[in-house]
Amino acid sequence: MLARTDLRGATPTLAELRRALPRGGTDVNAVLDTVAPVVHAVADGGTDAALGYGEKFDGVRPTSVRVPAAVIADALDRLDPAVADALRESIARARTVHADQRRETTRTQVVDGGVVSEKWIPVRRVGLYVPGGNAVYPSSVIMNVVPAQEARVGSLVIASPPQKEFGGWPHPTILAACALLDVDEVWAVGGAQAVALLTYGGVDTEAADQPGSVLDPVDLITGPGNIYVTAAKRLCRGVVGIDSEAGPTEIAILADDSADAGILASDLISQAEHDVLAASVLVTDSAALADAVDAALDEQVAATKHRERVTTALSGKQSGIVLVDDLVAGLAVVDAYAAEHLEIQTRDAAAVADRVHNAGAIFVGPYAPVSLGDYCAGSNHVLPTSGSARFASGLSVQTFLKGVHVIDYDEAALRDVADHVVTLADAEDLPGHGDAVRQRFVGGPA
Repeated sequence: MLARTDLRGATPTLAELRRALPRGGTDVNAVLDTVAPVVHAVADGGTDAALGYGEKFDGVRPTSVRVPAAVIADALDRLDPAVADALRESIARARTVHADQRRETTRTQVVDGGVVSEKWIPVRRVGLYVPGGNAVYPSSVIMNVVPAQEARVGSLVIASPPQKEFGGWPHPTILAACALLDVDEVWAVGGAQAVALLTYGGVDTEAADQPGSVLDPVDLITGPGNIYVTAAKRLCRGVVGIDSEAGPTEIAILADDSADAGILASDLISQAEHDVLAASVLVTDSAALADAVDAALDEQVAATKHRERVTTALSGKQSGIVLVDDLVAGLAVVDAYAAEHLEIQTRDAAAVADRVHNAGAIFVGPYAPVSLGDYCAGSNHVLPTSGSARFASGLSVQTFLKGVHVIDYDEAALRDVADHVVTLADAEDLPGHGDAVRQRFVGGPA
């Protein structure tokens, strides 16, 4: 089921590794021409345009963009108590982790009378996108909302697609998660039109006589979505900030012959069930383990609920087994791949994990599966994809904070360095910069 790439006996360069490894992804450029008219229409037409596209794409037009408070409360009242308890536990663990991420103001005394501070200011208003599609993602509500709240963002809104079977509102489990997090602003809008409406704002014309009918634009949009959502984020970037351009989900597992083939197979399947484009990659120095994983996949895929989707994902060019000579070579492979999720299932897994440079999140040993991180580890599951873990981080409190330098120099401190400022300004042929310093001192700097 999984294609094999055999790198044994070879020492490929980094460039050769990147070309040789299984990689899928999506071509965002291919849909930009389709998405651009949607974004422009919502920018010009606001709510009416967004609801019109929702009716076209989702087959339903909600009675208002903003979900009424009573609908949100009712969703929590009707939620399965076991699901509610699990969500509360997930929220509590996420808060424990993210509460430790907030940076404090630093104050640096550069010279006597010269201080540079760095203060961290929350983004004023954020839009958090929660997708619909193949599955329901209350966990994505938690992963977006908790770090924003811990960053002390002043205003946030959740946007999620309207569902025909639920009266045009987002899925009740999504709404219940919002209620548990005390999020009272939820928009029933999805896809590219949601990103555009978050960017440009509007008036909820369907409910113009009700409080909250003004839909304020946001300053930052976070959260995963399909290729159309990603394209819209690309088109709106600059007008608003975005967290990333998320591609299909992916898992890489670095394993040696101590790993359990059945566990590895189940973890590969767990990512493949997300999407037919999901990537599942095993890197190992044991051909016998690779054979055992193949056999376990044949057995487990036949029994899994979404076997057609899983089979397509595992058979795609984005998935496979990579054979290497040893764990040193394996580490080079996983660093070149830079997986969204990287599991280490080897002897002394913690030490091996400590040598990894590139991964969105690292899961150490057989009892830290990606599924744990998706829900209840306390970590965040909104992570860099498509190799961007080489330079990007997952969603965190820092995503919602702006670092701002505050420069406070007195007259003596400026006078002391004025000649250097003037010299550098002249060296860059920007004499006005130097004059701005000279102007502060009668007769020029001493």
